[in-house]
Amino acid sequence: MSLRLAFFAFSLALAVPASAAVPPYPASFHTQEITTNGATIHVRVGGKGPAVVLLHGYGETGDMWSPLAAELVRDHMVVVPDLRGLGLSSKPAGGFDKKTQGEDVAGVLDKLGVGQADVVTHDIGNMVGFAFAMEHPDRVRRFVLIDAPVPGVGPWEEILKNPLLWHFRFGGPDMERLVAGRERIYLDRFWNDFSADPKHFDEASREHYAKLYALPGAMHSGFEQFHAFDQDAIDNRAWLASKGKLTMPVLALGGEKSFGDQMAVVMRAGATNVTGGIVPGSGHWIMEENPAATVQLVRAFLDKP
Repeated sequence: MSLRLAFFAFSLALAVPASAAVPPYPASFHTQEITTNGATIHVRVGGKGPAVVLLHGYGETGDMWSPLAAELVRDHMVVVPDLRGLGLSSKPAGGFDKKTQGEDVAGVLDKLGVGQADVVTHDIGNMVGFAFAMEHPDRVRRFVLIDAPVPGVGPWEEILKNPLLWHFRFGGPDMERLVAGRERIYLDRFWNDFSADPKHFDEASREHYAKLYALPGAMHSGFEQFHAFDQDAIDNRAWLASKGKLTMPVLALGGEKSFGDQMAVVMRAGATNVTGGIVPGSGHWIMEENPAATVQLVRAFLDKP
């Protein structure tokens, strides 16, 4: 880790009280920086056993997964990266198409000596995980996708018409100037509009993630994640046309007050062996709104023989 990032991580730990709602990872985890595919990926690693990779989405970092990681580390090797450009990963100029980021995941696993893993994803993590699974289907044992569409898959064009998704087209130098120094205001919109009850995404969590998204280059990187959706849709349609649907077991979970059973509709257009499920009482932010149910649903699926 660079001196600047190390100092930031230390100061952030001091700034957030022990009672903060973003729970720390168990002490058995360590962090490391893995350079691969033109980026340096900040990764949390803990435990022994079959590997599982947890991929976060926009508005959060790999920190979101700590309750699930604490459960899975009992009998898994748990690998939790920050996506390129976000969290404590590097902020490269490009590579935000999900095909490239899927190769980031492959590179991280290669460096850790992991051949095959279960993959659990949320939001933009769904898109990165899908790209990884399409390119490396033999490396994914089971795949859990939670509460977000996948570009070019299923009813993608209809989903784009939802006025709540205006941020998909929001970006560029002028938009970056608009949010500079106002990252918390911009992010509050996501945490408020996409939760069943905004109080469930508490103040400590908001402060925690707002500081990470205020790092130099983080907002630009976040906008670029969305800007790449058109290319992601082209790539995904080409993969499906040439290779067919994913065949590994897939669990498609939607928040009851968010994507709901549409998550399974999306994934049945991209995979042949799909189980649908609902996180009860939750909006989009499943690990803040109903972590216990999310952990139980994921654990039960991964434990299937």
